[in-house]
Amino acid sequence: MVAAGPFVWSAVTALKLNSDLYTATNNPFAFNEPATLDHVLFLVQDTPFPTFVVNTLWVGALVVAITLLFGLPAAYALARLDRPWAGPAGIALFFVYLVPPTLLFLSLTRVVVWLGLQDSTWSLVLIYPTITIPVCTWLLIGFCKGLPKDVEEQAMVDGYSRLGAFARVVVPLLFPGIVAVVVFAFTLTASEFIYALAFISPSAEKMVSTGVPTELIRGDVFFWQSLQASNIVVAVPIALVFTLLLGRFVAGFTMGAVKG
Repeated sequence: MVAAGPFVWSAVTALKLNSDLYTATNNPFAFNEPATLDHVLFLVQDTPFPTFVVNTLWVGALVVAITLLFGLPAAYALARLDRPWAGPAGIALFFVYLVPPTLLFLSLTRVVVWLGLQDSTWSLVLIYPTITIPVCTWLLIGFCKGLPKDVEEQAMVDGYSRLGAFARVVVPLLFPGIVAVVVFAFTLTASEFIYALAFISPSAEKMVSTGVPTELIRGDVFFWQSLQASNIVVAVPIALVFTLLLGRFVAGFTMGAVKG
């Protein structure tokens, strides 16, 4: 109930009249005057908020796909192929994630401009995997080490190549880890602020993380009810999906941490 408190307050605030919200003597957690949907409708109809949501969804989906495309094979190779550089390479991947974005966005801006992707969401599709792939590979390395080698060896005895054994046997067993990677990569994409702000300025290309504060805060005017409505519209679906996948998400992180 304590964790749900901010969501309840946001939901109540989103439906309040201005006179109810700005009267200091009114209870902030209750409707002192009749509720209204005007501010929710303003958010959906009179701001580019639906565009922000669509941009966030498709960029997040592409980043997740790219992360899995590179992270799964890399993690499997580092975990299974006995090479002297595998351990240091895995540690180096994790340290890449620890580099603060503020140290990189100026140099990355030059790359984005050189590729002609400035003010386009494609710039984020290019940049975000540089954050998600290292840490997701590190997570999946630990999870791969938790799988017995006999699994793919038996598949190769049955006639599969190593690639076939990986695709048909190992990947299905990695599903909890894959769920953890999907949730992590998408959440990071949806919440990242610095790159989204530095690389994109047109409203039609903005993500939720930058579009909401820049479009609903105009000078010293704060559209509080619409801001809180955007919180609910974005957070509640993510919270529901996270709750449904919580068991596999926790299993992915804990099993990945045991052998990492």
